[in-house]
Amino acid sequence: MKREYYPTDLTDKQWALLEPVIPPAKPGGRPRESDMREVINAILYQLRTGCQWRMLPHDFPPWSTVWTYFRTWRDSGEWERIEGTLRKVARANQRREATPRAALIDDQSMKMMEREGSNSTMVLKKSKGAGIIY
Repeated sequence: MKREYYPTDLTDKQWALLEPVIPPAKPGGRPRESDMREVINAILYQLRTGCQWRMLPHDFPPWSTVWTYFRTWRDSGEWERIEGTLRKVARANQRREATPRAALIDDQSMKMMEREGSNSTMVLKKSKGAGIIY
């Protein structure tokens, strides 16, 4: 049964790039029954919509299967490896070096890291008419 398309679904071209970097099934265990493209589509749907895992639409694989793959890949570092591989491909397609040589850090984000004494606490300040600011 073919399901309806979600905006977060992978295109055929995207899947062609992603499929080779999906970790293979563990040897010696049960054969994989889930369609890995649908598992990835479900993960992307959940990440984009922010719905609870148990609230994934029923036309995806069971939520527990999707959650288990996501959790396993996240905890083992596979998700970062997949992301890194795709980033390198995207940069190569843009005729850029595989890894950037420089990074920018926003000055505003560093102000919270300032320390007063030995404690690194955030200080609340009262601003006239604006309430409490951080």
